[in-house]
Amino acid sequence: MTPSDLDRRAELTIWPKGAPARAAEGRPFATLREALAVAIAAMESGEAQPWIITEAGDILSPRWIQANSRARAPH
Repeated sequence: MTPSDLDRRAELTIWPKGAPARAAEGRPFATLREALAVAIAAMESGEAQPWIITEAGDILSPRWIQANSRARAPH
C-alpha cells in the first residue's frame, strides 16, 4: 500500500463484536483516510470489528486497521 492509496475510495463494513454472523452492507467513503477514521472510532467503542475494502481490492482486517491507525492523520 502506498501513501496515495489513502486518498482513494474505500468501503467500510462494521460487524458487531461477539455477535453471530449476519449480513452487513458496506458504507462507501471518498478516501481510505476517512474510512480509517470511522473504523478506528468504532473500534475504540469496543463493540465493533471494522473491515475495509480498498479501491484496489485490498481487504484490511481489524488488526491491520489498528496497527496502521496513524495513517488516517491528515498530511
